[in-house]
Amino acid sequence: MGSLFEELEAREVAARRRAEELEAELAELSGRLDLARESLERLRIARETVGEVLAELTSERPAVAVDADGATVGGPVASAYAGAERRVVGVLTVPKWQPGMGPEVLPRVYRDILEVVADAPGPVRAKQIVPRIGLPAETGKIEGTPSKLKRLVERGWLDEDTPGMFTPARRRTAKSPNSR
Repeated sequence: MGSLFEELEAREVAARRRAEELEAELAELSGRLDLARESLERLRIARETVGEVLAELTSERPAVAVDADGATVGGPVASAYAGAERRVVGVLTVPKWQPGMGPEVLPRVYRDILEVVADAPGPVRAKQIVPRIGLPAETGKIEGTPSKLKRLVERGWLDEDTPGMFTPARRRTAKSPNSR
């Protein structure tokens, strides 16, 4: 009987060794899987960022003069992009608002933001805007939206009376067409 127990013990040692080898292999594969997932996420973010940049660069609709009621007046107004070379460095994707300039001169995502803010019953936050412009309510999307909102404020398209709360720019509707 001694040899039967010795044989079982030897098989147990071999099985333990094989289990330890597989655990080590699993740990290595798990580490490689984590690296592959990180790489995939970086590529996804890069693709989305490039898509957003290209979308902003390709929106070249001419500005149109509009009156206080939103009706088109006269012909097209000179675009903020007129005569600009198509270079990524130094491109002004959100021009400063000027009388007669409509939101159609803005890249699509900025027009969507303006529409959501205009339709809101009061001031809105970035996290309220993100799902309404068709973006997933993920931290990355919510964190990127305030910079777009601040850019729209800086360029005269929106107002921010309270930090983080955005409303349509009042000066656009308050000014007469002849004032500067």
